[in-house]
Amino acid sequence: MLNIARLRPIAGLAIVAALASASAVAQKGDDNQGDQDSREIKHVFVIAMENHNWTQPTQVPGDIQQIYQNPNNPFINSLVNGTAMAWINGKAVNISKHTAYAMSYHNVLATQSGNNPHIHPSEPNYLWAEAGTNFGIANDDDPYKDTNPNAQNTTQHLTGLLQKAGKTWKSYQEDIDLATVNGKLTNVPAPRSEWTVPLTSLSGTFDANSLLNAYNDSLQYNYAAKHNPMVFFADTNGGNNTTASNPLRLNYAPLQQLQSDLDNNDVANYVWITPNQYNDQHSALKAGFAGLTGDASQLKVGDNALARLVPMIMSSKAYKDGGVIILWWDESEDDGETNDNPDDFSHTIPEIVISDLAHPNEAGLPYASAVDFTHSSDLRTMQEIFHVKVKGGSSPFLGDAANANDLSDLFAPGVIPSLH
Repeated sequence: MLNIARLRPIAGLAIVAALASASAVAQKGDDNQGDQDSREIKHVFVIAMENHNWTQPTQVPGDIQQIYQNPNNPFINSLVNGTAMAWINGKAVNISKHTAYAMSYHNVLATQSGNNPHIHPSEPNYLWAEAGTNFGIANDDDPYKDTNPNAQNTTQHLTGLLQKAGKTWKSYQEDIDLATVNGKLTNVPAPRSEWTVPLTSLSGTFDANSLLNAYNDSLQYNYAAKHNPMVFFADTNGGNNTTASNPLRLNYAPLQQLQSDLDNNDVANYVWITPNQYNDQHSALKAGFAGLTGDASQLKVGDNALARLVPMIMSSKAYKDGGVIILWWDESEDDGETNDNPDDFSHTIPEIVISDLAHPNEAGLPYASAVDFTHSSDLRTMQEIFHVKVKGGSSPFLGDAANANDLSDLFAPGVIPSLH
């Protein structure tokens, strides 16, 4: 029998406190982060977060809070205000020196007036991030739940193009491929031989003797297929096959595998990371977090997860050799005001780039771009970085990516190549 000892609760906010307490003189120790031997982006790590605005018109008590300048997001805000510090490879590093961010990132198809198509809830936005369209889908159903499945047969999507071009991709999802003991799921990954393509969402609570979640000290789990974009395309999900015989299964890995892959430099060109629905700021834990409940606790949990994931990636060889981390949120949200319209330009979505190749700081602070961006901008940029084109069409870009600004304003001049 597998013995699983209960993990002692970690100090969930310790990493944030450590970052905040690092002194300015420690910046002398971050020279090792500038050792990239070219201006070519080789690895992109997207960390997908959920359901919050970067800025919004108002704050209604009890409703969703914006992230920008919110004290419940200390790590995220330290990235953009110049104070983010972390120990990376034994040295104190000012992460903010590697950061640029968007101040005008909007929901897909948003307009000044908000009189535009409503691309919500989550799943349509994840599909858009892969293909530049939501294929008419307006729900959060699992890929093969419906009679006409939400899974698409087209190969015209980002990871499909990457596969064809011989580029690698991998999706790390929290709370998938879990081992079972005495008929109950545990917070321990199953052996690699048992991994599957995670086509079905699952949530619940582990046995009291299971390991606690590494990012929020709880026993709750909550994987959502709707937050896993590659799983909605037949050429990257291997078909409706939830067994270990699925040929695409090793393109999906439990989030716990990320540290090992980074340590072994076994890193794909394009990496998509989705924390579970508590750690991505989507849902609140039953007991709250850090003495908070409701949306405040959701924000704090997600911020704490990012405060651990970002330094982990920055410590890797893959990051130092042409690596980019993109902190990405899925959609704008109603802030609770009467007649509020989350699809107008008064609501922005967070988008933060962390890389040695990011736009240099200005006046000692991370660069804040005023260029209008959407998920189509990310998609266009990924096609440019990895040089993957749509063939035989009127445009080399996927769907609405043909109409979007790319993210070049968030990077140093000349880093984002042209696809034409």
